[in-house]
Amino acid sequence: MSLRYTFGGDEFLFVEISEAMSLQSFFKGMAITRRLADAGIDGITEICPANASYQIRFNPDIIAPDDLLALLQGYERDLAETAMRMDTRLIEIPVLYNDPWTNETGARFRERHQDPNATDLEYAARINGYADIDAFIAAHSGSPWFVSMVGFVAGLPFMFQMVERERQIEVPKYLRPRTDTPKLTIGHGGCFACIYSVRGAGGYQMFGVTPAPIFNPEQQESYLKDSMVLFRPGDIVRFKPQSRAEYDRDLAAVADGSFSLAIRPVSFDLDEFLQDPDAYNRRLLGETA
Repeated sequence: MSLRYTFGGDEFLFVEISEAMSLQSFFKGMAITRRLADAGIDGITEICPANASYQIRFNPDIIAPDDLLALLQGYERDLAETAMRMDTRLIEIPVLYNDPWTNETGARFRERHQDPNATDLEYAARINGYADIDAFIAAHSGSPWFVSMVGFVAGLPFMFQMVERERQIEVPKYLRPRTDTPKLTIGHGGCFACIYSVRGAGGYQMFGVTPAPIFNPEQQESYLKDSMVLFRPGDIVRFKPQSRAEYDRDLAAVADGSFSLAIRPVSFDLDEFLQDPDAYNRRLLGETA
């Protein structure tokens, strides 16, 4: 579909790439917004990429709205001749799945859930056709996830599973939102995974917790020295299951300042991925066939 451009007041331009999320739509948005950021154009004050759209804030006294529109439409036309490649980061996030804290929280809000007699993991495994929660966890952690946007609350990443659409994990949000969610919960709603950066209300299904801080204004962690927010759109995440003993060890490392994350640069090629997602993911994650 052609991109849809809509002005909001005098300072905003909203661009809808697609009505449905896909890696192709995400790459279009990232390619355009990265090119715009690299151009350093006077009058552009904010660039906000999202799942299948992006928004620009601009100063109309410096750049005319029609000039900005023409510039972005030119970028859109150029995409047809641009390879969909991205230099990004692969970030490994340890996860204690089926943890006691999200299970206890879920139990307090069962009247708001589709299945009051099951945990969130049991429910998600059943409606996605997995034999048990172990098989579900293996599927959840067995493929990488793209960070498609960061927001809603500070530092919270929305992540899109990098598998064929028919294999993507999908679960509805709670019937009514909870008033509590543990900090650093691994959540899921619709086709998106997230990590709750802070404790608070939420409606996503809860699968586990990570010991890794992903937002810290004090920037005490080594990987947060350049930014108080860990994730950036375009990052690739790998969830790594861990035991309770490993989780407790990592929490102690966070407390004494020695905790770190495995983060490495990678290049991602969308066309190569689409030809054989499973084989591409194995190479990306450094696994053998």
